[in-house]
Amino acid sequence: MIPRYTRPEMAAIWSAETRFRIWFEIEAHAADAMAELGMIPRAAAKKIWAKGKVAKFDIARIEEIERETKHDVVAFLTHLAEIVGPEARFVHQGMTSSDVLDTCFNVQLVRAADMLIADVEKLNAAIENRAHEHKYTPTIGRSHGIHAEPTTFGLKLAVAYAEFARAKKRLEAARTEVATCAISGAVGTFAQIDPRVEAHVAEKMGLSVEPISTQVIPRDRHAMYFAALGVVAASIERLANEIRHLQRTEVLEAEEYFSPGQKGSSAMPHKRNPVLSENLVGLARMVRAYVTPALENVALWHERDISHSSVERMIGPDSTTTLDFALARLAGVIDKLIVYPQSMRKNLDRLGGLIHSQRVLLALTQKGVAREDAYRLVQRNAMKAWAGEGSFLTLIEADKEVRKHLSEAELKANFNLDFHFAHVDEIFRRVFGRP
Repeated sequence: MIPRYTRPEMAAIWSAETRFRIWFEIEAHAADAMAELGMIPRAAAKKIWAKGKVAKFDIARIEEIERETKHDVVAFLTHLAEIVGPEARFVHQGMTSSDVLDTCFNVQLVRAADMLIADVEKLNAAIENRAHEHKYTPTIGRSHGIHAEPTTFGLKLAVAYAEFARAKKRLEAARTEVATCAISGAVGTFAQIDPRVEAHVAEKMGLSVEPISTQVIPRDRHAMYFAALGVVAASIERLANEIRHLQRTEVLEAEEYFSPGQKGSSAMPHKRNPVLSENLVGLARMVRAYVTPALENVALWHERDISHSSVERMIGPDSTTTLDFALARLAGVIDKLIVYPQSMRKNLDRLGGLIHSQRVLLALTQKGVAREDAYRLVQRNAMKAWAGEGSFLTLIEADKEVRKHLSEAELKANFNLDFHFAHVDEIFRRVFGRP
């Protein structure tokens, strides 16, 4: 995690303090269940809670012990014993390190997912607000980067809203997928521990019981989780790239807010660059980069090896923290985005009416002209307009073959911009539940 791209709330989930606190809660809940089952004395379970609940775990001390033991969970348990006293011998009965590590990791991933879901909700609130603001702001739709037909800026944003609504569902599904607990012992057989202990810990930690584990929780769950983060990151990049394109000097239909005192270049005082959107593209690349190692973690050897451990220590904090920062940044960009309706209208008219070519094509077919012939008639005039030989309407009006079928009034009727927006209300109702 890099402080520059880290928000404190998400960082707290991955802090050493949080990790050790979760480890303690897992061990203490397990002790409660064991006491209830008569596996350990009830007094011991109470002592473990009483001492550990108020303790401030000494991270430096745990690290000192780990330098000798070369084992993080053993180091923690040794430090916990220093806090609890003799009753600590009843901690971790029949459990293995992965019972603690995997359950903790999943708790952290669930908490991170909750924060990311909230981030998406805030982003979509900003998108919805701006979409309704520009519901009928005409702009050009582009395919292959080339002018196609008119749309509205509100519809562009509605597309993003629908995409992030799907992102929220994916994150919710990922949260459910990874919210499992395993307290099943060395190879998942419950040989040294009762399955009821696992059920108790799962309930207390807000997780579901893993139906079957080995020494670890199956990593296909985690692969799905990180893949979902990667898809959300791709959606961030798509919208960020749209903003970058719209801010290009030759387009300038929208641009990021440029605050007082902000500098765009150390050399050129005139520069106003889409730096936030560019940054979002880079952050999205990093989140997606974590998907491949998560997929590779699925294929562990036999009941477990340790190859996934170092990977998850990095990708867990880094991917969730980066995505959290990116979602919050994108919400800010959308909220303050400067929109230029006049530039949009200017660009709409840039090709002299060519954006209405399909309407003329269809009008000719409605008059009985074969589609291939209609296409030829429209295209030959469109290419002249493309070459700057006049406006498309003027050229098409002067085409005798076209005029055999369409009057001047009928031709002009096909150049009405409002025609393209007849179903905007319906689309908004589909996306937002209201027009």
